[in-house]
Amino acid sequence: MAKSTFIGRQKELELLDSLWSLPRATLLILYGRRRVGKTRLLTHWLNRDQKYGLYWMAEATSALEQLRSFSQAIIHFIDPESPTPEDFTYSTWEQALRQVALHAEKERMVLFINEVTYLMDVNPGFIGTLQKAWDHWLSDSNLMLALSGSQMGLMQKKILAYDAPLYGRDTAQVRLSPMPFSATKKFFPNYGAADRAAIYTMWGGVPAYWERLDHDLSVMENLQRQLMPYQSWMIDESRTLLQDFITEPHNYVAVLRAIADGLQSLGEISERAGLSGNHTSFYLSVLRDAGFVQREVPISQLGQDSRRGRYFVVDPFLRFYYRFLAAFQSKLALGQQQQTIHAIEEALPQFIEANTWQELSHTWLLEASANGEFAVPVENVGSEWKRNFMVDVVGLDKKSKSVVLGDCFWREEPAGLESIQDLVRKTGSAMPDNDEWNVYYVIFSASGWTAEAEEKAQSIIDAAASRRRRNWRPVGIRLVDLKTLDDDLDRWANG
Repeated sequence: MAKSTFIGRQKELELLDSLWSLPRATLLILYGRRRVGKTRLLTHWLNRDQKYGLYWMAEATSALEQLRSFSQAIIHFIDPESPTPEDFTYSTWEQALRQVALHAEKERMVLFINEVTYLMDVNPGFIGTLQKAWDHWLSDSNLMLALSGSQMGLMQKKILAYDAPLYGRDTAQVRLSPMPFSATKKFFPNYGAADRAAIYTMWGGVPAYWERLDHDLSVMENLQRQLMPYQSWMIDESRTLLQDFITEPHNYVAVLRAIADGLQSLGEISERAGLSGNHTSFYLSVLRDAGFVQREVPISQLGQDSRRGRYFVVDPFLRFYYRFLAAFQSKLALGQQQQTIHAIEEALPQFIEANTWQELSHTWLLEASANGEFAVPVENVGSEWKRNFMVDVVGLDKKSKSVVLGDCFWREEPAGLESIQDLVRKTGSAMPDNDEWNVYYVIFSASGWTAEAEEKAQSIIDAAASRRRRNWRPVGIRLVDLKTLDDDLDRWANG
């Protein structure tokens, strides 16, 4: 197994430090998908400098047991030397929270309540009770209170919404996202960039998944181990993630499988799932709110209600699961892993190219521009497509009238001259319809380029620039390989 190392989250740690330093009560709302690292963040910060505080995790049990558990945790925290009777409990949550407020009057303390949604599941009035306690006692104390939860739908509806009891009382809100690809370099120092890209394709940026992997095994060996019959977590995890948002997952699963199989329009998804367009739209809206699915439009139509919009599964784990594992559940249950592993290994390069590699290329372009390391400024990055063509990477800056066009290749062999020529040929179709634009090209080839491509790349651009164009002028080209992208993202993340 991977060494359990805390990495990244620098901005979040700095926020916690700033909240702790304030001379008043503070309330943090921390939410994010399951296993994204909320608990590790809170406990690492608490233990790093030995802050005076209590970390308590709610469990999926009865309301009485939850109150008893919290009561005993409070009593033990206040007086750790005295034994706490096993049956001790405050009579109400109001009483328990009042004790917290009284203790926090004496000195600065932090209280982390993790998985607060478990309390809300069995006690719908809990947040209202907490709001009253905050207004009457807690806000006048020296308490730093943090509430975290994984059931994001419930968090948004009952805590973050405008009509929620705690609305307007929080000092800060943090939606904790998965770790970026750049974090894999520190977490998996024994793997090369290509292997780490494969890991990111399968398990995304979720540290809890990373910790299951053995650094002494290859990526595919790790995958095979995780798919053994006694290791059912990858099969179970997809259901667990969906159950945090919905109660009847069947139609949602059908929608996710359709998208993962490459069907991207509303009509295609509806037909594959056997659902009406209205029903499919509803399921898609829930999945979008959960952060699992995203609707994208051609970058030339950004901000418009484009009919060319496409749906994508943006959560890497779910995308991988529904593309590959969902169809092999029976075989995996019978211990027939080899067929699954072989099918994945065969299709994985194309899958990485169409998903992870393209996403990393978008990230690289945005970061390169933000760090002043790209020839032209870039405000927005996306893709451009029509019925008969696709440009993987398109960056726009309307102020400078700059357009960046790029394609992505994840192949064993280096990209050749034809990749550059093909991209230049698509320029006219990809350009915005108005104004004069300067066009800069960037091609992402994981395995680099042939000597001919490197030698003649700029001359192709110069030749294109010499020809009369309607509204665009080529101004340069950049070739980016996997090593460069990997090193750059790491440098910018840790700079």
